Amino acid sequence: MKIQEIIVVEGKDDTTAIKRAVDADTIETNGSAVNESTIEKVRRAQETRGVIIFTDPDFPGEKIRKTISEKVPGCKHAFLQKEDALAKRGRGLGVEHANPEAIREALKDAQIMHETISEEISQEDLITAGLIGGEGSKERRILLGKLLKIGYTNGKQLHKRLMMFQISKQEFAEALAIVRQEENNE
Repeated sequence: MKIQEIIVVEGKDDTTAIKRAVDADTIETNGSAVNESTIEKVRRAQETRGVIIFTDPDFPGEKIRKTISEKVPGCKHAFLQKEDALAKRGRGLGVEHANPEAIREALKDAQIMHETISEEISQEDLITAGLIGGEGSKERRILLGKLLKIGYTNGKQLHKRLMMFQISKQEFAEALAIVRQEENNE
């Protein structure tokens, strides 16, 4: 699988994992303090080939994603599920621990976050759906994030991501129906 866009990752080990999964070029941020030189590389890559931001599913990874998104609009975003990013032995969480299939799946589902945000799904809808503030809401959000391919979010981030990825009420309702069906099967 050849990826046209340049993939932004956090470090060398992430690049190694990406290259095991797909034929692609990467830009490494080397940590969450993304410097201006890295931003310039990402900007140039976005102008010429396009960019997919593919960071670890943790706080530093989200910080990198947010920093680059603000400075280089129009990048695509790929998300890895937390369980796919766990180290096989011991501690660790990141792209470098994911198997090639999980990486290919995440890259295949890369999406653009939109700047002009329209609210189709309100905060009230999320509370009513049991995705914020209630018992089992975290588990529901994890499954919903997987189904909609927007990654794991806390309650506050969920509303923002649904808007940024322009998830329609219908897509949301269909995914929520699957979440409810899964709960009933337990």
